Amino acid sequence: MYFLTGWPRRLLCPLKSEEEPFHVQPSSQRFYFAVLSETQLSVWFSRPSVLIVSYIESAKASSQFGFYQQAEWKQDDSMIAVAAANGYILLFDVVGGGEDKYLYEPVYSKGRRGVKVTPGYKEEQCAPALSLEMKRPIDLEAPITSMQSLQEDLLVSTADGYLHILHWDGVSNGRKAISLCSVPFSLDLQSARGGLCLDLKGVYIRDMTYCVTLDGFAVVLDDGRLGFITPLANRITADQLQGVWAADVTDGTCVAVNNKYRLVTFGCASGSVLVYSIDTTTGSMQLSHKLELTPKHYPDVCNKTGAVKLIRWSPDYSVAMVTWECGGLSLWSVFGAHLICTLGEDFAYRSDGTKKDPINISSMCWGAEGYHLWVITSREEAELVENMEEAPPQTQQAGILQFNFIKSALTVNPCTSNQEQVLLHGEDRLYLTCGDPTQLSSGSSESPHPHNLPHGGEGSPTHHPSPNSTLLGYKHWHVVQIHSTYLESNWPIRFAAIDTAGQCIAVAGRRGFAHYCMSTRKWKLFGNITQEQNMTVTGGLVWWNGFVVVACYNFIDRQEELRLYLRSSNLDNTFSSVTKLHSDTLLLNVFRDMIILFRADCTICLYSMERRHDGPNPSASVELLQEVSMSRYIPHPALVVSVTLTSVRTETGITLKAPQQLPFCPPVVLAQYVENVWTTCRSNRKKRHLLEALWLSCGEAGMKVWLPLFPRDHRKPHSFLSRRIMLPFHINIYPLAVLFEDALVLGASNETVVYDSLQGPREGRESLEGLFPYCTVERTSQIYLHHILRQLLVRNLGEQALLLAQSCAALPYFPHVMELMVHVVLEEEATSREPIPDPLLPTVAKFITEFPLFLQTIVHCARKTEFALWNYLFAAVGNPKDLFEECLMAQDLDTAASYLIILQNMEVPAVSRQHATLLFNTALEQGKWDLCRHMIRFLKAIGSGEMETPPPTPTTQEPSSTGGFEFFRNRSISLSPSADSIAAGKFNLQKTFSMPSGPSAKGSERWSKDSDCAENMYIDMMLRRHARHLLEHVRLKELGCFSAQLDFELIGWLCHERTRVARVDDFVMALKCLHKDFLWPFPVTPAGSISSPFKNGHRRTVLSQHLLKSQSADSLLNSDMDTAPPQAVARNSNHTWLDGLGALGPTEPTEMDTALSHGGPQTQEAFLSPLTNKTEECSIGSATDLTETSSMVDGDWTMVDENFSALSLTHSELEHISMELANKGPHKSQVQLRYLLHVFMEAGCLEWCVVIGLILREATVIKQVVNFLDSPEVPHETVQSVRSGLLGVDAWASTDCLGYKPFLNMIRPQLQKLIETSVEQIQPEAFLPGSSNSKLAEPQPGGPSAEDSRGPALLGLALPLEPPGGLGTEDGGVPEEQEEQAVDEGVYDCTLS
Repeated sequence: MYFLTGWPRRLLCPLKSEEEPFHVQPSSQRFYFAVLSETQLSVWFSRPSVLIVSYIESAKASSQFGFYQQAEWKQDDSMIAVAAANGYILLFDVVGGGEDKYLYEPVYSKGRRGVKVTPGYKEEQCAPALSLEMKRPIDLEAPITSMQSLQEDLLVSTADGYLHILHWDGVSNGRKAISLCSVPFSLDLQSARGGLCLDLKGVYIRDMTYCVTLDGFAVVLDDGRLGFITPLANRITADQLQGVWAADVTDGTCVAVNNKYRLVTFGCASGSVLVYSIDTTTGSMQLSHKLELTPKHYPDVCNKTGAVKLIRWSPDYSVAMVTWECGGLSLWSVFGAHLICTLGEDFAYRSDGTKKDPINISSMCWGAEGYHLWVITSREEAELVENMEEAPPQTQQAGILQFNFIKSALTVNPCTSNQEQVLLHGEDRLYLTCGDPTQLSSGSSESPHPHNLPHGGEGSPTHHPSPNSTLLGYKHWHVVQIHSTYLESNWPIRFAAIDTAGQCIAVAGRRGFAHYCMSTRKWKLFGNITQEQNMTVTGGLVWWNGFVVVACYNFIDRQEELRLYLRSSNLDNTFSSVTKLHSDTLLLNVFRDMIILFRADCTICLYSMERRHDGPNPSASVELLQEVSMSRYIPHPALVVSVTLTSVRTETGITLKAPQQLPFCPPVVLAQYVENVWTTCRSNRKKRHLLEALWLSCGEAGMKVWLPLFPRDHRKPHSFLSRRIMLPFHINIYPLAVLFEDALVLGASNETVVYDSLQGPREGRESLEGLFPYCTVERTSQIYLHHILRQLLVRNLGEQALLLAQSCAALPYFPHVMELMVHVVLEEEATSREPIPDPLLPTVAKFITEFPLFLQTIVHCARKTEFALWNYLFAAVGNPKDLFEECLMAQDLDTAASYLIILQNMEVPAVSRQHATLLFNTALEQGKWDLCRHMIRFLKAIGSGEMETPPPTPTTQEPSSTGGFEFFRNRSISLSPSADSIAAGKFNLQKTFSMPSGPSAKGSERWSKDSDCAENMYIDMMLRRHARHLLEHVRLKELGCFSAQLDFELIGWLCHERTRVARVDDFVMALKCLHKDFLWPFPVTPAGSISSPFKNGHRRTVLSQHLLKSQSADSLLNSDMDTAPPQAVARNSNHTWLDGLGALGPTEPTEMDTALSHGGPQTQEAFLSPLTNKTEECSIGSATDLTETSSMVDGDWTMVDENFSALSLTHSELEHISMELANKGPHKSQVQLRYLLHVFMEAGCLEWCVVIGLILREATVIKQVVNFLDSPEVPHETVQSVRSGLLGVDAWASTDCLGYKPFLNMIRPQLQKLIETSVEQIQPEAFLPGSSNSKLAEPQPGGPSAEDSRGPALLGLALPLEPPGGLGTEDGGVPEEQEEQAVDEGVYDCTLS
């Protein structure tokens, strides 16, 4: 409603004086301020805030009258009465300055001249020159305690118990004095005549204020009692006064009245403010509510504020500012919503945590329209901040501070309540929450102040597409500066309004009005200044259909008028529609095409509007529909806060249909303590509950909604069911707008930024920036739907709650609404000290089960609630084990994982492990790798938490749950460094076969030394079982993802499974599965014969060497568990057939550097480490590096940019390559297949090597495998399987896939060799390193080892090596047979780097 902004200003007094000001009193229009010091009366102007005139009492007169104490203005600002300490009333005439009509002239920059069109225009924008003339003093012969100005009289109370009525002229009719003892007091007016009159001897009035709308005086007596004195006749005379007491209060200190709401507020010595209303029937004082600091929000200061010192209502009576004896300021709305307090947070504490002394205030008052609060600090405070700014030494600082405020447009123009934007206005700028964020973000009119910081209240929603998405997702204010030309002559701004779309704003000051368009960023002002100055807006202004509707007073015709101005045309009376009105307009509103006016004669007038296009510009016609007098129901016209037409259907089902006469029903009281009302004229059949409701803001009581109740499925409503229900609910923000369809309340709040650390104290004194934080206004929003649903469930209206919730289920924050509802009810009921007879939580739980997000809602709520409340929660919603199983059935694995946390805390570890295993297996099956990693950690945590002693050494056993596996015998080997060796910084080659560098901590964590505990064995068993499942079903792509994502040792496992699950039973089926799995196209027969551009093997050999440069040189690997360390193996003379698979020659360091430079940024993840010395043994990266250490995402295991820079290909070669690429699958699939080829080759799974070689059409792979089949260690079944498999593929290709025939013809010699091979095993002696093995150990030109080194995975082979140079000395050349084979090969993607 009202919000502090910026820092307070300090007003400098140009006159040198030793006296400090202590009292400030505004004139009735608040354009002038009388400031008192002990012997000086000064008059200040409001804008600019400058001193106009100062009257200094002579020493002789001062000794006679005494020091000044307080001042009061006459209603027409022509006189000032000053009370002096010795019982004198001094009356001053405020006289115009004669020829010098103004003191200050505006100075315009760059030669801009002020417009002088109408007389008095210049005086309007300058401070006028005034003089003060003292009339004769009036001696009341007793100390004066308080003064109150009436229309023609001045009411003064004195310490001798008398009430003096003085005339302002000080002469005519003398004066009257009424003794307080002669005024009868009672608890109400009915018992006054014969009732007991309290003894008031020696009692006087300490403070009093006149209330216009109650026509009486609120008084505080010196003994602390509170009363209200009512004159029974028009004149105040002794025998015509009657007083009533406030019961049971004896500590009153001060009083203020709210004329708009007919409230009397009393400050008490206890620090609280009591707000009373006067009962209209009995006349008694009824306590309405209290304004006090609560221990919940202010535990340190709520009982230490001292007595209330001053209460000041804002000019529009919507907020009250309170200060206490101990200092501080606090702001409340009229019905008790707390807005600001300077006794806490950044106001009370410095940035280093030390406490500040609160600002002590001796006097304060509001400025014009409430944009400023003028504050005079006490003497001690003034001394404390004396040197805040380095002022010239000859001037004395006046202790006047000006606090700046911005306020909601609803406070003075409540017709904006049917809009869904928040509009705030300060004295020279507007704050909006509307507009397109992309448009606004580049706006030139953004605020230079830090008002634009985003801030969210409870349940602050995210951006989502909706009609009001900009209101939700865009957290900054759009700040519009009001046109300076309009402000100069028409300050202060009194009304502001915004249109429904949030694109047009209108403001009205003292005279005329102006409007602004957001799209053009331009203001429109009256072109004729005379027209602007001849009208003033009285009842507000509102937008309708491209017109500004204004209720104004015409000074020329002295006539109240209703005008409509077209927005798109010039702002001129010629483009307006004018309707004469019979009485002053107080309030104005628009509903669809109707205007509703409330006039000063308590009459409501309805007009219909019609937009016409009968000329060059659209025009509007206005027609009176109806007038209804409300004088029977309204005691005073100023009491009506707002008047609104709504689409809310009454109990009789009447709808508004213009232009017929509307039936008028007697008013019904819906709610009390209402500050604002929101409704909308829009309709939406899907959200009738929200759009046809009436929303009320009720101050401290929160909000209320008058909700319609609809029968379900158009059934006949129950006779006992009311058509509407009033539901109260609390929110944490002050509501300024309601987004009806989005189920949100928009508001604003004050935030503070501390700058006291930027500059140290000067001369031991703090600056203003140090004393006060910088205040900003932040946008806030809050969900209210859960409050309404809960209230409906409390009232057994579950069907209505369900209808309402289903209509809002599409909102993006609907799950959050459900969570909030469960959480709030759970907290209240589970922490209640008293037993709850009818708990609501089971009802709420049953309600949420109607929605698919039930399971997520419960678990999210539980995770955000303390553990002690879980039993209560799950007693209502169901067993968490059952909920977990429901999640698994619904395939909602993430929610099931959340329930595991619950089960871990509520059940024994065995139950947690059982459910975790279920979830782990399901996650493996669905490929949810992130969840799988979490589950592995979870299962380990359960095991480590369960065992208090070190796990025993595992023995060979076969638990029943392994499904036929040998639990320990077939364990995979750990190929990553242990955690200990990493910590030591040294790699122990005897213990770790693979030495990845960089981010291998994940793998090393998982497969560390202590992985021998039973929990790790259990996890391993499940992983191996899943790998077997994938391989059995030929799901190689998933197998690759599985090993890469979960650091599964694929090669080690495949070595064990080589003769079991890693066999291929049906080559044709496997080939088809791979084509489908990797999106690999079946080859097509080329149009002509394939002739290779490579006429010899040299090009392919060069490519092989080039591609080998990117091999990893940081790890050694051996696939067999019992193999000796690589150094020993390299020198071993007895090589097995497996040792020869794709063995590589030494790589030069310069070649490695070249590969590093070609790798691109992604290569950093591939763990490349250059060789440091040519003479060192070359170590080759293995495919296991990929499985253990790479961080790969699903479906993209190994990807690196291809690099053509090292190769220069001719045109014919490129043509051939492009023809071949047509028969290849996606690049990603190719990389993945080559990786798998390496894995199977290292593991010795020759059948799979043949299948992948077929799909890649790599002839060298087939040749290599056929050569290996001659080894005596290769089982005979494998030879038979490969032979029959290739024959089966040949037969299938001949009938179903002719595209494979060219490749099968190419490998016909190998196929023939297989058929002719003898069944008997060849002796192992034939495979000594010096004989045929040296041929195999050579780099195969164009072999898979060369082709597969393309990604960050470094698809090297984990093979023992000959010493450097050994291969070259044994067999230096490339065999002729292999060269010919390379020429015939059908794979020419030679561009891999």
